[in-house]
Amino acid sequence: MNKNLNIVWHKRDLRLRDNEPLRQAEKDGLDYLAIYIFEPSMMAYPDTSLRHLQFVYHSLEEMNANLKQYDRSVMIFHGETERIFSYLHKTYTLKKVFSYQESGINLTWERDKAIAKYFKQNRIEWMECQRDGIQRGINNRDTWDNQWYEKVNQEILEFQFSPATFQAPENPFPVRGELEDQLIEYGPSFQKPGEAYAWKYLRSFCEQRGKNYNRHISKPLESRKSCGRISPYLAWGNISIRQVFQFVRSHKNYHLYKRSFDGLLTRLHWHCHFIQKFEVECAYETRCINRGYEAMAHTNDPKLITAWEKGNTGFPLVDACMRCLKETGWINFRMRAMLVSVLCHHFDCDWREGMYHLARYFLDYEPGIHYPQFQMQAGTTGVNMIRMYNPVKQSKDHDPNGVFIKKWVPELRDVPVEFIHEPWTMTALDIAFNKVQINYPAPVVDLVESGRRAKEKIWGFKKTPKVRAENRRIVEVHVRTKSKKEKEARVNGKEKK
Repeated sequence: MNKNLNIVWHKRDLRLRDNEPLRQAEKDGLDYLAIYIFEPSMMAYPDTSLRHLQFVYHSLEEMNANLKQYDRSVMIFHGETERIFSYLHKTYTLKKVFSYQESGINLTWERDKAIAKYFKQNRIEWMECQRDGIQRGINNRDTWDNQWYEKVNQEILEFQFSPATFQAPENPFPVRGELEDQLIEYGPSFQKPGEAYAWKYLRSFCEQRGKNYNRHISKPLESRKSCGRISPYLAWGNISIRQVFQFVRSHKNYHLYKRSFDGLLTRLHWHCHFIQKFEVECAYETRCINRGYEAMAHTNDPKLITAWEKGNTGFPLVDACMRCLKETGWINFRMRAMLVSVLCHHFDCDWREGMYHLARYFLDYEPGIHYPQFQMQAGTTGVNMIRMYNPVKQSKDHDPNGVFIKKWVPELRDVPVEFIHEPWTMTALDIAFNKVQINYPAPVVDLVESGRRAKEKIWGFKKTPKVRAENRRIVEVHVRTKSKKEKEARVNGKEKK
């Protein structure tokens, strides 16, 4: 007779601490097997890249090294989810499956609906835990803020691992061959994966790096040190929002660097705010969330898209950011926003032409943040301020001496500082006088003219009846209704922060 067994199904929760599915499995009393599934259908989807899979694989390797003392491990499968669970249910009698809810793309949502049906047919109970205060099935945001703060202030989950009482089954669906070789490799310029590194980055931020957080948050070079740099660990669940929130809030340096620390805490809230939007409407991935913008035409010039993807636009900061992102998997928020703005506004491209490209490059790719933010920067929500970033102004403001540019666009390393932001303005005399050889493209568009056309188009669409009608729906679903007292406080400049 098959042994009764529970399963802990890891998704974006690649940690052993403050992990509700693991805690519930330990409390249940029946022994359990922890698993992770590399799903071919998910791996082939255009939002996924090898760097994501490598980060996950090495996070699992760290988990298994720490679980070894309990004769436990996370069994790593390569196959479609229903097939894996079918095998496990034939090998054992599965009673319960513990996991976190996933606020993912439509593909994962359809996968989860199919596996829920399989579990129901086979009388397997699926216990899905709430992730980071993200609520499933809500119709509005009226109580969401308060409930989120309650969640992040709850006690960190502590539990002891029990030794396994069964022999783990043979794995007929292992990661092997070429895929295994690819996963074992890891880019030397990427942040190292795993729980230990998540805490290393968080501690170094609180001890020293975070003191200049607010001063340098928009700087493409300085932000690489002063920002939290914990976003990959939050995205893949090496650390929880609650752990970060409580560690920062209770740190001995909190009052010393209060403004900076509060800035990070606010962004933890924003992090979940956007995931909650995606949880309610995962259509953010495939269509304009404000349906009125679906009628807006775009040029979608393939040459401009290719230049943008390869970092050969002729705009130094744009190209430096794209090349840096390709090599390291991370750039700061303002530079991400600028990349989207340039593509959608100055290059007149539909946001869908670039969303998967950046998703693959971002080591910290989180669907719930990526798609709502992409549309916000593209100006297709209708309810957000339209942000149109001038890459030359951004360059002068945030990389005035061109240090970041020269690091990532070596073709410009000999260009004098006074020309580094607009090298196309150098005359033949300037080039000869400075003894500069430039092998760098001219700008692919006229920045002034393309900006003018973009403003006229986007602002014109913002006033159309369908966009305005959609705005009302979006506000009702995604924006918390303020009480009369709060509205008065806002008017008087006394709103509680």
